[in-house]
Amino acid sequence: MSLLAIMLNAAMNTSDGYSDFLATKRIVSLASGIEINPSQISQVLYDFQQDIVRWALHRGRAAVFADCGLGKTLIQLEWAGHVGGRVLIVAPLSVNEQTVREGKKLGLEVKNVRDKSDVTDGISITNYEMMRHFIGCPLDGIVLDESSILKSIDGKIRKLLLEHFADIPMRLCCTATPCPNDIAEIANHSQFLGIMQRVEMLASFFVHDQDGWRLRGHAYKPFYRWLASWAMALKNPADLGYDGSRFFLPPLTIHDEIVPTEWRRPGHLFPGGLHGITDRIAVRRTSVDDRVEAAADIANRASGQVIVWCGLNQESDAVSDAIADSENLQGNDESEKKIAIIRRFLSGETRVLVTKPKIAGFGMNFQNASTMIFMGLSDSWESYYQCIRRCWRYGQTQPVNVHIVVTDHEEEIVDNVRRKEVEGEKLSSEIIASAKEYEMEELGKMRHQEVCDSKEFSGDGWNLYQGDCVDEMKRLDDDSIDLSVFSPPFLALYTYSATERDLGNCRNQESFFDHFRFVIDDLMRVTKPGRLCCVHVAQVPTTLVNHGVIGIKDFRGQTISEFIDRDWIYHGEVVIDKDPQAQAIRTHSKGLLFVQLKKDASWLRPAMADYILVFRKPGENAVPIHPDISNDQWIEWARPIWYGIRESDTLNAAEARSDEDDRHVCPLQLGTIERVVRLWSNRGDTVLSPFAGIGSEGYVSIQQGRKFVGIELKPLYARTAIRNLRTARAQLDSQLSLFRQ
Repeated sequence: MSLLAIMLNAAMNTSDGYSDFLATKRIVSLASGIEINPSQISQVLYDFQQDIVRWALHRGRAAVFADCGLGKTLIQLEWAGHVGGRVLIVAPLSVNEQTVREGKKLGLEVKNVRDKSDVTDGISITNYEMMRHFIGCPLDGIVLDESSILKSIDGKIRKLLLEHFADIPMRLCCTATPCPNDIAEIANHSQFLGIMQRVEMLASFFVHDQDGWRLRGHAYKPFYRWLASWAMALKNPADLGYDGSRFFLPPLTIHDEIVPTEWRRPGHLFPGGLHGITDRIAVRRTSVDDRVEAAADIANRASGQVIVWCGLNQESDAVSDAIADSENLQGNDESEKKIAIIRRFLSGETRVLVTKPKIAGFGMNFQNASTMIFMGLSDSWESYYQCIRRCWRYGQTQPVNVHIVVTDHEEEIVDNVRRKEVEGEKLSSEIIASAKEYEMEELGKMRHQEVCDSKEFSGDGWNLYQGDCVDEMKRLDDDSIDLSVFSPPFLALYTYSATERDLGNCRNQESFFDHFRFVIDDLMRVTKPGRLCCVHVAQVPTTLVNHGVIGIKDFRGQTISEFIDRDWIYHGEVVIDKDPQAQAIRTHSKGLLFVQLKKDASWLRPAMADYILVFRKPGENAVPIHPDISNDQWIEWARPIWYGIRESDTLNAAEARSDEDDRHVCPLQLGTIERVVRLWSNRGDTVLSPFAGIGSEGYVSIQQGRKFVGIELKPLYARTAIRNLRTARAQLDSQLSLFRQ
């Protein structure tokens, strides 16, 4: 069965329209590619490579984040061969010749091109520096080899790629595994592939605080599920359930070669304490001779082939002169010369290759060498890692020895890179582990099942259902509820939970109301004719970061429209007064700040009120409601604005907060609930809250002599609600006991 068929079957195997809808809420990349039969894939590829090629072709726009030596070049070539038409591979210059050779293994001709006029049907390859010559070239597919370059290349080339090459129908990016906290790399890949813009990605999964952007607590799983829908990340085939026994790495040994120097910063007696790039260049230039001597000694004594990584032209010139049988590959060499030097090194004609990380540190397969020497280090862990992985990669048969030749001043730089190395390895392993389940699902090796933990709890006068309110309301009889009062979770992705069943987990207002309609319909079914549903809402502010404009969405107005469209009668509304100063302190809204009063009052706006929207189910009310309130209370509560509701008059929400929460739960004020319950229900009536939270509506209902039915999706909130309901019942029993005495 094809991968597409597996996905279609999974989508069709749902119990009802609600299950189908929930599937649409998953934030994933939609497939836009082509389907091919497994037999069409070259058998030169390993099984995991074949499946990744088919998946990437199906996706149409995808990324392969695979560790060095896992065959990304073969994957991208096989992918390009099936795309058909004109496909352009863009790679670091030093990789071009290697890619051409790999193509021959698959029976594919790969043509080196320098201008769009050279591009014909088939697979062409060029380098990033030549991209401006291909603007406007009609292409059916494009591959970015070593695509991590997207985050580090200068702004002109990145802008060029995004503006002129991000609308090609079929797109593939290939690079090593990024770190989960490397927002720039993931965002740039997503944007180039047309998956999601950086602003949208940040708004969907991240929150900004004093430490910068970080993944939201409840967004952890949705983020990796989204990432896995367009990117395959692996360090070993075993990560995705394949046989990884053929992929092992030989021993790697790092040797620190410390060269003492007499150079000191002015006023310093001891080495170290370098300040900025100026000091680093000074110590490197004054120590060239000593470091060259140490590096040459290591290279000349080494058995087999050697790579020497340099940072300065002065270093590469001097060390190549000092090492027998070496060639110096430089950035200003002509392309033909670079290719010839690399070819001689790969064939064994040249024993020692001297070059810089930015020239040959990405994408090359140098398993022929097992010794490398760094003539100093920069602070870039990625550069250090990539250089080492040119030799220490799958396919290497010899132990790899890496010598770090630095001065005594630069030991702190080495320590810094080592720290980044440990962090980088931990984080890249994290992305593999976190995305594994979803990647295997993408490859058809697992099937996603959204499981909702459904439980029922009860006490004297109350029932609480832990689960999805759309499912749990099916338990309730028709025409069984006297009054509903609740505050739905507003638009705030992954604030309360990670599941698609959470009403708040919607990317936009349209998706929110698509979900809310299921709730509105069930509320109509369970409510008694002529009785009321009271919905607490507030307007939704927009921000420049998330929406591109500072303003307000008319959430209140659309809520009214949706209830009317579902045959409810719009009965009325109450505005709840809010303190503008307290709101300004809490939200830091530009429209409420004193500074705007002096700076530009065009930005000022009134504080945002809360609303209780009241809807009535059509039909005659069989049992009249007789509120236990006085005429004076009615005069106060009949006003269109309710004053005197204290914002702090809530149940304690702290005990319901988890480590994953990025925002405090905001329970509805008890005074608001009391007015609603006393005004529009009788003692002994049943009150429903489909979004019970920590049980505020139930707490008040029980205290006012009503029965309560609540539904809450989040287990922690449900447990807190149970405690509050029991407390309310105990307080009521105590009051009744005192009254009887």
